[in-house]
Amino acid sequence: MIDSGNDHDLSDEVLRAIRRILRRTTEHSRHLTRVAGLSVAGMLCLKAIDAMENDGEVTVVGVSRAVHLASATVSRILDRLEASQLIERRPSRQDRRRVCLVLTDTGRQKLRELPEPLQEHFVDQLRELPPETQQQIRDTLQLVVRMMEADTLDAAPILTPEPDFKSADE
Repeated sequence: MIDSGNDHDLSDEVLRAIRRILRRTTEHSRHLTRVAGLSVAGMLCLKAIDAMENDGEVTVVGVSRAVHLASATVSRILDRLEASQLIERRPSRQDRRRVCLVLTDTGRQKLRELPEPLQEHFVDQLRELPPETQQQIRDTLQLVVRMMEADTLDAAPILTPEPDFKSADE
């Protein structure tokens, strides 16, 4: 049995680890905004548009699915990207009632200058771990989520402190 002194130390270490993750996510998001002038969400939407342009016309719904965010959230982000002249909305060539998204030259330049998002770095490192370790991390984090009574909250697979992130399924 763990004595109460060690139990307290262990719980403090766990809470510190959670707090460090939260702080790192916030710090990285602020860094991206300072360096790139974009939120994590804006950066991911730009990247999604770039990746999808070769596959045909890019729509809000397509970007929404690619970044796992609700269409309404993506629309607000795209409004900001358009105001910054990083993207343009154009009528579809196939159906003029549909609106398609294209990167501007400024948007392409911005993409080349963007730093790596925190989650991409994290996912790269996670994938380098043995599959059993990856599963242990997932299982432990899911237990922490349940312990914090957060298992009913929906969340996109994006590391950001931004409050308006919602799943594309909402």
